[in-house]
Amino acid sequence: MGGSETETLRAIFDAVVAASHPGGVLAAHLPEAPKGRVIMLGAGKAGASMAAAAVAYYRERGVGDERLVGIAVARDGYGCAAGPVEVVEAGHPLPNAAGLAATRRVLDLARGAGPDDLVLALISGGGSANWLLPRDGITLEDKQAVTRALLRSGAGIVEMNCIRKHLSEIKGGRLAVACGSATLVTLAISDVPGDDPSVIASGPTVPDPTTREDALAIVARRGIALPESCRRVLEGDSCETPKPGDPVFAGQAYTIVATPHSAMQAGIAAAVAAGYRPILLGTDVEGEARDVAREHAALALDARARGERVAILSGGELTVTMTGSGRGGPNQEYALALALALDGAAGIVALSADTDGTDGGTGLASDPAGAFVSPDTLARARAAGLDPQAALANNDSTAFFETLNDLFVPGPTLTNVNDCRIILVGGGMA
Repeated sequence: MGGSETETLRAIFDAVVAASHPGGVLAAHLPEAPKGRVIMLGAGKAGASMAAAAVAYYRERGVGDERLVGIAVARDGYGCAAGPVEVVEAGHPLPNAAGLAATRRVLDLARGAGPDDLVLALISGGGSANWLLPRDGITLEDKQAVTRALLRSGAGIVEMNCIRKHLSEIKGGRLAVACGSATLVTLAISDVPGDDPSVIASGPTVPDPTTREDALAIVARRGIALPESCRRVLEGDSCETPKPGDPVFAGQAYTIVATPHSAMQAGIAAAVAAGYRPILLGTDVEGEARDVAREHAALALDARARGERVAILSGGELTVTMTGSGRGGPNQEYALALALALDGAAGIVALSADTDGTDGGTGLASDPAGAFVSPDTLARARAAGLDPQAALANNDSTAFFETLNDLFVPGPTLTNVNDCRIILVGGGMA
């Protein structure tokens, strides 16, 4: 791939990430400090960076560290210094013991908040894995087994979080219950289609419109093998979550400070600056990664046939139904399927990457965020002895792009507004 095209793809991605970073978006939405403490409870890939931005804001306004307390639980590798707020790194996508222990302390802080305190919930994508406290009778190992089954099932984020909420002591509005008489303000960075607060990090501070019957229906529809302990909980009334209209939510405030749409506007501006006419397919695109890739390839090929110079942009969260044994994530699988569908067409390059900096894989912060596609992707692959179709069938996109040195590995971005897919058409026509 030409250097200038790679730079343009990266510049558009970087603009999307910068527009959603807590350092730039959080301060405008922070409330005044209360008479008592500001108790910051952070969760997700931006949990620590949101806490750091909030601490800086209150310090600048003369609030002493003795009144700034809290815990931010972030994905492994996504921690950063947050002054007096403790930062804990925990597992994602598989929850782990560190997240379990930290979540107990999060709830203890919430339950200890008084009427003069402000509980500031700082929520972002990844929070469902980082904040976990299973219902009685469910072990950490059970929750890990459920997560593995969900990830392999092809379930979308709305479906996954419906099940998670009904197995948890903190999700689905239960953190709001724990806050009692304290003022509760939630600031969130959305990573979900439609920016639904009840889905972002499984909605720990808002009413849950879904029911345990909904969760059981998803389990049946997706053929998810639940541990017996989880099935017992879902089949019992005690797992039901607080619903809309519950007075526990009266008077609380909830603001989404960054969304996929707002971030993508910065990407559109970057594309225009590079001389491309932007086409936004939406920021809530869902579906099987390989199917969506074929649809987007057809659009790119049509634009090329018309001689257009366009940047086709999309966000959302794609899924992969695992049938093989390879490594990868939805962005890498999309890129591989896109390369196959484009079949070496000249004048088309692409980058598909997760804005958090990692895309599936091992769960390590060193995982790739996605991959680049160029007209010579398939030719170079076959010259290297790779079979692109076999790699796709085995869900082995990481190994495929690793061999070509076309993985995109920016590292943790400390934010998350979901996928960012960019297809540039006609770059050689200007």
